[in-house]
Amino acid sequence: MSDPTARQPQTLAIDIGGTGLKASVLDESGKMVEKHVRVATPNPCTPDILVKALTRLTTPLTSYDRISIGFPGVVRDGRIITAPHFKGKAWRDYPLAETLARRLGKPARLLNDAEVQGLGIIKGQGLEVVLTLGTGVGSAIFSNGALTPHLELAQHPIHKDETYNEYVGNAARQALSSKKWNKRVLKVIEHVYSLVHYDVLYLGGGNAANVTVALPANVHISSNDAGITGGIRLWNEVVWSGALGSRAASPVH
Repeated sequence: MSDPTARQPQTLAIDIGGTGLKASVLDESGKMVEKHVRVATPNPCTPDILVKALTRLTTPLTSYDRISIGFPGVVRDGRIITAPHFKGKAWRDYPLAETLARRLGKPARLLNDAEVQGLGIIKGQGLEVVLTLGTGVGSAIFSNGALTPHLELAQHPIHKDETYNEYVGNAARQALSSKKWNKRVLKVIEHVYSLVHYDVLYLGGGNAANVTVALPANVHISSNDAGITGGIRLWNEVVWSGALGSRAASPVH
């Protein structure tokens, strides 16, 4: 019989973005126990520079027992396959989960950042899609709450030679009028629906706050905090065992 007075594990949740690094500590329910901390993402950002920046960022936070990490790229088995926002061959096959586990002294789990955010948003019913609008575009697809194989929609052409990243990423938002950028967001939503025929689509990421156009009834804007709070679900064994990369838990030796 479990002891109800026993301390529940706390989770350090890290959200790595192309322009910002954020972190907080979550209680057993996924609620942040303190306000998140944030710094600008280093530029250039090699693996060593990122790990040092995350170590400095998280040092002042409350004590924790385990680590969840969301990374903007393709992730497999705790390693980085692609890092489109960071240049350099050093990222290829980089063991980020294991490296942070050793550096911070706690076990770590790593998934794509849009997938982590999605885990903090979805209801677990039907086909749900999460698109994150930030430096670029992140995507995740869930079927009845289970994560499906990762698609890098951000790298797919949507208009002439422009990828999703180039079409509605932050550089496009800054270069275009709000009206034109919002029109592009609607086009992206239409394209994703034609590809997936989702039941519900959630818009997250920092630039979701800049969406001012009327959205379809099954499209909702979600809090960007989900990129942190979704990290609690990486430690739900049912969720983790069903996620691609579930062999990526990094024990501390």
